[in-house]
Amino acid sequence: MSNVDAAQDSPSVGIVILGLGRWGMHLLRNFLALPGVRVVAIADPSTTRLQTAVNQLGLAHRTPAVLALTDWAAALDLDGVDAVAIATPASTHAALLRTALNWGLHGFVEKPLALCAAEGRELCQLAAAQGRRLVVDHTYLFHPAVQAGRSLVQRGLLGQVRYGSSSRTHLGPVRSDVDALWDLAIHDIAIFNHWLEERPVQGQAWGTVWLQPALTPQLGAIAQETNQAKPAVQSGGSGVSDLVWARLFYPSGFQATLQVCWLNPDRQRRLSMVGDRASLIFDEMATDSLVLQTGALMKQDRQFLPTTQERRAIAVSREEPLRRACEHFVDCVRGDRPSSLSSGEVGTELITILEALSRSMAQQGAIVPVAD
Repeated sequence: MSNVDAAQDSPSVGIVILGLGRWGMHLLRNFLALPGVRVVAIADPSTTRLQTAVNQLGLAHRTPAVLALTDWAAALDLDGVDAVAIATPASTHAALLRTALNWGLHGFVEKPLALCAAEGRELCQLAAAQGRRLVVDHTYLFHPAVQAGRSLVQRGLLGQVRYGSSSRTHLGPVRSDVDALWDLAIHDIAIFNHWLEERPVQGQAWGTVWLQPALTPQLGAIAQETNQAKPAVQSGGSGVSDLVWARLFYPSGFQATLQVCWLNPDRQRRLSMVGDRASLIFDEMATDSLVLQTGALMKQDRQFLPTTQERRAIAVSREEPLRRACEHFVDCVRGDRPSSLSSGEVGTELITILEALSRSMAQQGAIVPVAD
């Protein structure tokens, strides 16, 4: 039986989308297209964003109707709702997800899961106690190039991996509740961890503030309404860091250097891993998004000469990673099984690493341990 047939034979999963910014619109588009899923309602405090969603995706002409509400609590309380997809500001994720889980709903939440690891662990425990499925939208873990890259690394095609680097830069969007580290670096950390099958034990980071020197990341209105404790400041020193450099140290000896910035017109999405036999390059902006570059140095007299150099473009599926992530969440809900790829525990582990890097930034780049 095909996945489509199976979805048609199973009860539909009723879902509410919270937040209709850029990413919320992508979530809405994908969940509308999935067989066996019914978008019951969309919720956003902005009537303009609601109307844009209704007009662009033809929600007024769908049967059954998709309700457009400004009250997120009213949306969750509708009949036929099984799950929630959260694409609101990062500072509101934990409070909204906690409410949804307490109401017996499954949760799909944009990264980061929360702004502190303690809240992440609490949410994982709550989901388990409620018997609900929790998936964090770490979209790159579902990217065909990332999954193909993991296979190449695990097969040993790079040889002994030595170090890696990544650069993730662009102009905006600029956040005020989290800095560039928490907004952007989480993607590349997730990829390195996934490829290596290990997590860093130490971290180091430096941040630079230009745009918001007097602003401290704050909890959003929804988190304040629910009286949740304010997490630690997510930026080193005063202000919200626009540029962050970070280093990660892994138990195998592998080191990764990351650059993230939302104030750079040179749009980059490049990550590489270097071994003693080959380098693996994942570059979203390139025609060939995944490339294996082989080569070695041969000693001749007193010189080291390059040899066996070859560039091999790796063929990968063009399927949208976010669609894969949405399908994965629905499969977890329908199959009543935890996520094998992007669970709440994975999300919490990434938060633990970000917390360590934030501590390093506050200590002017000191090398700090990553908590167990």
